[in-house]
Amino acid sequence: MGYYGYGTGWGIMAFIWTILWWIIVVGGIILVVRWIRDGHHPHWRGDHYHHGRSALDILRERYAKGEIDKGEYEEKKKDLEE
Repeated sequence: MGYYGYGTGWGIMAFIWTILWWIIVVGGIILVVRWIRDGHHPHWRGDHYHHGRSALDILRERYAKGEIDKGEYEEKKKDLEE
C-alpha cells in the first residue's frame, strides 16, 4: 500500500545481504587462490621449499646435512657475503 513494490524494507535488506554474501564468497576464493599460489604448503614443494629463508640459511643447512663440503661452503659463503 503506497510503497511502490518496496514492501517494508525487507526487499532492500535482502538485496544488500545478497551482495555482501557474494563479496565474501568471491573474496574468500581469491584469498584461498593467493594462499595456494604463494606456496604456503611446504609439502607440495617437497624438499625444495625455501620460502622466507635467506640464501645463507639454506647454505648452512646444506652444509649441516653434508650435501656440500667445507671448501664449497666457505666459497659460497664468501660469494654471498660480497
